[in-house]
Amino acid sequence: MRIQKTNYNSFLKNTFSAFSTSFIGPWRYRSIGILSLLVGYYLASTISAYFLVENTQRVIVAFLSFLLLEIAVRIRGILYKNKKVYTMLIIDNLRIGIFYAIVLEAFKLGS
Repeated sequence: MRIQKTNYNSFLKNTFSAFSTSFIGPWRYRSIGILSLLVGYYLASTISAYFLVENTQRVIVAFLSFLLLEIAVRIRGILYKNKKVYTMLIIDNLRIGIFYAIVLEAFKLGS
């Protein structure tokens, strides 16, 4: 039976292709994707843990995390014009790791 071309099916296909680029391809592409994802998570969790213990000012931690994300978005915009695939992959996965760490920290804090 052939799969019909529906809006939902095209949405699923586009979503899967967007998330699977880090895990499909040559080993160099996959390892760079996974390492940059883990480095982004590590950076954000380290920054949030350090500043929450040291300063106990959550506003500064949130601002620095937001600043990291915005810098990553700006760098990706510059690299998108130059069509550098590996660096765009690194920046995207850093952003995903940073965002995941921020969301996880928010759930841990209960806010």
